[in-house]
Amino acid sequence: MSCLAVFVIVIVLLQSSSSVGAAPKPNVILILADDLGYGDLSSYGATDLKSPHIDRLVASGMRFSNFYANCPVCSPTRAALLSGKYQDRVGVPGVIRTHSNNNWGYLSAETTLLPVLLKSAGYHSAIIGKWHLGLEEENRPNQRGFDHFHGFLGDMMDDYYNHLRHGNNYMRLNNETIDPTGHATDLFTQWSCDYLRERAKTPEKPFFLYLAYNAPHTPIQPPADWLKKVLEREKGITEKRAKLVALIEHLDDGIGRVMRTLKETGMADNTMIIFSSDNGGQLSAGANNGRLRDGKQSMYEGGLKVPTALVWPGKIKPGSQTAFRAMSMDLFPTILELAGVSPNEDLDGKSILPTLLGKQQPKLRHHLFFRRREGGLRYNGKTIEAVIRGDWKLLQNNPFEPLELYNLKQDPMEKNDLKTKAPRIYRELAAALRREIQRYGEIPWQRKGSIPAPE
Repeated sequence: MSCLAVFVIVIVLLQSSSSVGAAPKPNVILILADDLGYGDLSSYGATDLKSPHIDRLVASGMRFSNFYANCPVCSPTRAALLSGKYQDRVGVPGVIRTHSNNNWGYLSAETTLLPVLLKSAGYHSAIIGKWHLGLEEENRPNQRGFDHFHGFLGDMMDDYYNHLRHGNNYMRLNNETIDPTGHATDLFTQWSCDYLRERAKTPEKPFFLYLAYNAPHTPIQPPADWLKKVLEREKGITEKRAKLVALIEHLDDGIGRVMRTLKETGMADNTMIIFSSDNGGQLSAGANNGRLRDGKQSMYEGGLKVPTALVWPGKIKPGSQTAFRAMSMDLFPTILELAGVSPNEDLDGKSILPTLLGKQQPKLRHHLFFRRREGGLRYNGKTIEAVIRGDWKLLQNNPFEPLELYNLKQDPMEKNDLKTKAPRIYRELAAALRREIQRYGEIPWQRKGSIPAPE
């Protein structure tokens, strides 16, 4: 073979290698439901509810049976999700609200959110739907790294059709106040479809879409035709339950529309889809948290464990399931690893990408911590907490009542308090919880770095 022929072959091989290396980075769509109960999907055990589109997502990837929201209420989980840190460390221990006397968080200016880091890898980032991490100008999505915002700034809507909260209009297109017509779920769905069609025009630039629905948060206000369909199908269902079922089924239909648009635009094969909830379902609204105790606002399992699935065509095995424990904040480093970004910050979250790809992965942490600060006479500005280590869980679900200790393997419904029967475990977990609380509130008289991060 001549030298010229060898040279040509080498050039072709190098070009081929370069082409492979230049493969487009995957897009990411993170869909977050609001107050969706662990048992409120048919793929998670619901028998009076039909969720075919979310079920199809779950079946197309990996289903988690032990995925925990960082907190049993909205803002703290969202703060952890977008920062990769425990919510107390970024200034959001409780719910951010309109009125200062009932507001329990302010997103730290020093905190780097996910879209800022993704931008360094060439990603275009958008949030469509509910923000709930600050009303102040400096804490709005565009000021915290998102290139595009089309949604609702506040905590909840007093009406799914007029979109007001305490008489305030928090609907925005980027920094412009807007007054759209229609059910909020339909609006967020349509805006997401519009965004995907727009991104399809520049397929060489990857995107991150954070689609944060308000549904099925209160008020339980499904479109009338969806409620009628449920009442006709589910004989004997209560009206309260029927309304929630209809609101969830309407949400499911919207997610189905988004998934169809993703496929129609030709981007589905190179997109990771993440589906989760910010906390457990609200029992007083008719939610079903399966066989778990309690629901939203609670440190029992029903308030913390949420339905979660991840899909990545050609990478995550369809129909796979895992009991691997992870938390909302672990999605942050997972997405960064997917995008090829190495965070410079001290994170609490850890990537679950090895698990998603079917590889063995050691547990992410020795302890899982949960914390919430809240007002009203029920909490009076104090906190409730929980810590899980192995099969054991220590919690305080009311700041004015004693700690409780449960063995989740033997007692998944958390009925039998074992603190007097397992005093050593009780002392160890209580000490771990104290250390973590101390870390959150580190102040000058504590020598810098003296409080270790959790294992």
